[in-house]
Parts: sequence; structure tokens; C-alpha cells
Amino acid sequence: MTSLRSFMARASVLTMVVLRTCHGFYMPGVRPHEFAPGEEVPMKVNALTSIHTQIPRDYYRLPFCRPSGGPKMASENLGEFLTGNKIQNSPYSINMLREVYCQVLCQVTLTDVKEVKALTAHIKYGYHNNWIIDNLPSAQVGTGASGEKLTHYAGGFPIGYYDEETKEAFVYNHVNIMLEYHNPEGKEGHRVVGFKVEPMSIAHRYSGGYTWDGESSEGFTKPLMTCREGQHTNVNFISESQRVGPGATIIYTYDVTWKYSDTAWASRWDVYLSEDHMVPAQVHWYSITNSIMVVLFLSVLVVSILVRNLRKDIAGYNALAALTDEEKEEEAEESGWKLIHADVFRPPSTFPMMFCVMVGSGSQIGLCAFFTIGLAAVGFLSPARRGSLMTAILVFYMLCGSLAGYVSSRLYKSFQGRQWQLCTLLTGTAFPGLCFITFLFFNTILAFFHSTASVPFLDLVIVAAMWCCISVPLVFLGAYFGFKADYITYPTVTSSIARGIPEPTTFTMPILSICLGGLIPFAAAYVELFFIMTSLWMDQFYYVFGFTLAVYIILLITCAEVTVLFCYYQLCAENHRWWWFSFFTAGSTAMITFIYSFIWFGSLEASKMLITYMLYFGYMFLICTALLLVTGSVGVLTCLWFIRKIFSTIKVD
Repeated sequence: MTSLRSFMARASVLTMVVLRTCHGFYMPGVRPHEFAPGEEVPMKVNALTSIHTQIPRDYYRLPFCRPSGGPKMASENLGEFLTGNKIQNSPYSINMLREVYCQVLCQVTLTDVKEVKALTAHIKYGYHNNWIIDNLPSAQVGTGASGEKLTHYAGGFPIGYYDEETKEAFVYNHVNIMLEYHNPEGKEGHRVVGFKVEPMSIAHRYSGGYTWDGESSEGFTKPLMTCREGQHTNVNFISESQRVGPGATIIYTYDVTWKYSDTAWASRWDVYLSEDHMVPAQVHWYSITNSIMVVLFLSVLVVSILVRNLRKDIAGYNALAALTDEEKEEEAEESGWKLIHADVFRPPSTFPMMFCVMVGSGSQIGLCAFFTIGLAAVGFLSPARRGSLMTAILVFYMLCGSLAGYVSSRLYKSFQGRQWQLCTLLTGTAFPGLCFITFLFFNTILAFFHSTASVPFLDLVIVAAMWCCISVPLVFLGAYFGFKADYITYPTVTSSIARGIPEPTTFTMPILSICLGGLIPFAAAYVELFFIMTSLWMDQFYYVFGFTLAVYIILLITCAEVTVLFCYYQLCAENHRWWWFSFFTAGSTAMITFIYSFIWFGSLEASKMLITYMLYFGYMFLICTALLLVTGSVGVLTCLWFIRKIFSTIKVD
């Protein structure tokens, strides 16, 4: 006992010594940067976005001020390109702790009718600026109905506003850039911990009727009547907003103000990701509670029905099997799921290879989703690392290819399939090929719209190379081990002639069970699905991946329980064709989700552009197809385990 205590004490001391030599870092973001007083703080601009068109645009396609030397791209990863991010430098000059008021940036005269139409159209479609300082996105400061200042931390800020009565567009040509800084203990410089922008539309005028030619430096020193020393506006001389029209002269100005904040650098993203007015935590807890209650209710139902009935069935079947032939004739006619023991493991009569491909692909997507959501839940895939979520999805999907090949090959081998090369090839190319062709089609259309969502050719080649050189070979590797493994053993022998299926009643019709099977899993994930779609299509931050992981697990459990319950009733009705039935019973969750996407689309206030409808419903179709494969594969594999289990407990003559 004394030696054990001595060992524990030494281990504790050693642990403390090791921990004191460790240095922590902020995992979700990037390495903190300390800016010395007066040091330049670069501001970058991202693509313009609109929830009404879903088509991101290049910032410098509109008549905005350009940096000297022209725009230059910031370093981006593959995920940023695939998600439509296009980060570039800006002409704004910002220095640590240096405040400026009504600084003239440039003057633009709208002489080209195309520029007027483009700027007006973008304002009318609700496009927003997305600025970045030290990896922090800009928050918008606006005025509420009662005059109070409101801050919105997602979606950037609008480039202007459109007056529906006068049919005129007004551009926000003045911005009040409000920055917050923090001075960590032991550091000489300061860290940026807050970034807000208050946009304004001001028809600037120079004093004395001066007009700046845009080239001489005098325009930067000439005072504006609409500005006042130490303030960003002079209300006495602001008579109107800056209209957009032919020949209009737009003077772009900006303020920079600094304010000390007690917010630590590691916590600066908290206001973006956990703001109560955006997605209240109580709502997520309500979603989880609702999902758990659904699972508990369904679990009790499954246990009360299946366990009680199965025990009774198994005991009756085994007792009947112990009787002699004469005694069996005296007993009532045998019925129930035991009668189909010679047909229950018969391979599906329609498209058995495609069935294996879909189950294997669903296993791959399901495991990829689990790893991705889990990694995001622990903080590795923060919005601070733009494009990291998309990159992680691509990497995990490729690495999970071996699972797809293994599952599809084991099933196909149990079906006595002979074209294993074709089965493996379809497993590696069917779903990703559908996604790639759809993405390539939309990418071509977006290229004609000059959208930043159009991925460069080199990145398309990289994605295709990752698919062909990594994912497909891993699928073949998994298939190799799957075909080398032993056959899946079944507890009963399949007969050569299939048994006829009795005419189903109203309540045992397979199509009815398939339609109802997806309602309960959808109800369990409905609330969280709403927030995910809002984040996906309305440019909102979403970072409660812990809730997402819990709902995802609950969804899979619910699909498994519902499918087992409905499949049991089909077996009791002597319907031995359960393979496709189990797949679509669980997969109907995706069908209901796709129907729900039509209802949710009304809240988007989409533009009348055809491409908006194509993008939304095209990508929602791909998402729901992936959900169909995941839930369907869960239903099939669960039912396969369940049916093998119950038929192994009875005695078959």
C-alpha cells in the first residue's frame, strides 16, 4: 500500500512537471498576432454574397475603390475555393490605435450605364460586403426601430438599400469601422478582438464647390462639408443619401475608431458563434430533448412489441418443432415469420448489384459524416478556418472509401454475384460521379455569371485527381478484403423455388410502411435541421456541432428501430422481400426532407433568377440523396442483424 502511494505521488509530480513545460494554443483559429502601435492592420475583402440569389460575386466587379497596384488574392485552401470564397486585399489604410475620421478613400463617377445597372441590381438583390480583419469577419451595426444600436454578427453588411416607392438605389459609401483591441499580459503589442462596421449613405460635397479629379492628392486634403473634425458626419450638411444613377459622383470615405476590450483573443469568436439572439441555446436543448423523447418512446414501443412477441413466437415455434408429425397435424396450422425461413435470405430479385453499391456508398458517407461532425464538435473545424469543413469532408470521404468497398463486396458475395469488378467500380464512382457531374454543370453556369463560386480549372483537376487516385483505389482495396473474407453465414438454407407472398392487408402494404417509416426520424431531427438549413442557405454561422452529433446519432438510432419494427410486421405477413423494403423504409427520411425543402424555400425570399432555383434544389437533391444512402444502409444492416438473430433461435426442420 505504501509503495502504491509512493508511485502515485511520483507520477503526480512528474505530470505537473510535464504540464508546466507545455504551451497551449487556440485550436479553432490561427496564431495570434500582436500589432505594435501604428503598425498596419490589413483589411481584406471577401466575395459579395446574397441569400436571395445564392450567387457570390467578385467584390471588385462593382465600382468600388481599388488598391494601388490592383487587387491581389490572399492565400486560400481548396475548401475556400469550393465554397466560393475569394479573399483579396483592400485600399483601406488601418493602423493600430490610430483613429481617422471621414478619410477620403476615392471618388468614382458612374459614366458607364453598365456600371449603374450592375450596382443597382446588386443593391436590389440584397448583396452584402464581407470584410475581414485579422481573420475576423465584419459585424454590422444598424439602428433599430426605436433608435437603439443593434449588432448583427453574421452575413456581413449590405452594400446599399433600395427604395421600393421611388425605385431608386442608394449605396453605402461611408463606413464607420469600429475595432476593439486587447493587450494580453506580458505582450508588448495589441491583439484585435472585435470588428464592427456601421454603413452609411451620404451624398458628400466638398467645401467651396471643389470637385476632385481622382488623381491629384488635393482631394484627400480638401475638407468635406458633410464631415466634421473628430466626427464621422456633420448632420447640418447631410441633406440626402448617395443615389446611384448615370453621371453620379460617389465619394467613398471611412472612419476608424479603436476601443479597449477585456475580451481575450481566444474568446473573440464567442460573440459570433454563441450569440443568444441568433440561435438561442435553449432552442437546441429543446431540439435534443425532443429527439431523446422520440427515441425513448420508440425504444419502449419496440421493446414492448418485439421482445414480447418474439419470445412468444420463438417458444411456440420450438415447441411445435419438438412434436411428432402426427402431433403436428393435430395442432393448428403453422403461420408467421417462420414459414419464410427458406426464402428470407434470398437475394433481392431486382438490381442486386445496385443494392450492394447503395448500401456500401451509404456506409462510406455515414462514417465520413460521423468523423467530420465529431472533429467539428471538438473545435478543429471552426469558422475561423475558412474552408476547413469542406476540406475535412473531402478527406474523410476519400479515406472511408475502403469501408464502402468492403461492405458492398461482402453483400455482393453473399448474393452469389460474379461481376465483382463492376460492382466495385460502381461503388467508387456512382455517387461521387453524380456529385461531380452536378457540380461541374453548376460550375459551368456560374462561370457565365462571373461568380466567385465558379471553381478554377486547376482546383477541379485536383478534386478529380483526389477522387480517381485516392478514393477509387481505396474502394478497390476494401473490396479485395471483402471478397477474400468468408461468406456471410445464414442460419437457414434458401430453397431453389421462391415462396409466394400472400396478398397484403391495408396495414401491411409495403408502400404504406415506407411512407410512414421516415416520419419519426424526421421528427427527431426537424428542429436542428431547420438551423442547419438556415446556416447553409442564409449565410449564418453554425457552430453547435455537439448538438449536431447528438441529433445525428439519434437519427440513425431512430431509423434502425423504425425499420426493424416495420420489417418484423412484414415478416409476420410472410413477405420475405425485405432487402429493398428495409432500405427505403429508413431512406424515406430523406424523401420527407426533400419535400420539406420545398416548404422551407419560401422563407428564402429567392430572386426570380432561374439559376437560384437550380442551385437550391440541385444541391438539396444531392444532400437528400446522401441522406437516403446513409439512412437506407443503416436500415439494411440493422435488419440483416435482426433477421439473422431471430432465425438463429428457432429450430427448422
